[in-house]
Amino acid sequence: MNAIEIRNLSKSFRGMYAVDHLNMTVPQGAIYGFIGENGSGKSTTEKLICGHLVPDGGEIKLFGKDYTDPGVRVRVGALIENAGCFPNSSIYQNLRMQTINLGLENADEEIDRVLKIVRMEEHANLKFKKCSLGMKQRVGIAMALLGDPALLILDEPINGLDTDGMRIMREILIEITQKYGCTVLISSHILGELEKITTHYGIIRQGKMIMELSAEEMDSRAQVFVSLKTADMAKAKAVLKTKFDSVREEDGYLRVYDVEDVESIVDFLMKNGHVVSEIKKNKIGLEEYYIELMSQKGDK
Repeated sequence: MNAIEIRNLSKSFRGMYAVDHLNMTVPQGAIYGFIGENGSGKSTTEKLICGHLVPDGGEIKLFGKDYTDPGVRVRVGALIENAGCFPNSSIYQNLRMQTINLGLENADEEIDRVLKIVRMEEHANLKFKKCSLGMKQRVGIAMALLGDPALLILDEPINGLDTDGMRIMREILIEITQKYGCTVLISSHILGELEKITTHYGIIRQGKMIMELSAEEMDSRAQVFVSLKTADMAKAKAVLKTKFDSVREEDGYLRVYDVEDVESIVDFLMKNGHVVSEIKKNKIGLEEYYIELMSQKGDK
């Protein structure tokens, strides 16, 4: 069973489509990275799934049922835009108010549970306004996790965080899926961080889904390249182009694409009077793949 199935979903504002006949499938237990430019329709799609907006047309199913089904709605937690907390109240007080809103029993145990998940149990009495950005994001996730949802929807939760904050957020999201079996739909512009945890991707452009693929499929499509440095990069590049089809200079390195044999490149350059000072083999990451894909789509 899929956690989310969307077919031909549309939403327009003032005659312009924000979501344009979108199709989307999120497998149960996935960390689904929802990727797109600003204004591509990510947040609108998430708000439609959460019931914050009413679609013009199309179908949204959550765990095989219509998204308006009351039994399904209680299985969804979300953090979209901000945590919506009272600044002068403590973290605990904000969570306590949310348990009342949700009608949860055993509120104290549930608050303790979610605070431990987000690594905030020692800060329960801290006023929300005194929290750092990373702490506020974690409080928001804690609020979304109250009631033990099966689906968690997060809109840009790692944007603006420092390195340590992003690391903690990665650990939390992995634990949510592996320990609690929760499915996570997460949007972010920080593709390098997203790549470290995501099991599936959906790439949206101008309100339309242009590609969905698993992390394994993404890895298989990523171009292999060899990056190297020599004393004279310009002449070495010219020499390499006489033998290899795709050679580029990027980030201070020469990149030779779709080549597996590193030694053949070193030998070829040596025979042509160029000594390699540094060389390594790699694959393009999610960010480069995404940029290339957007460029291809834009040319059509």
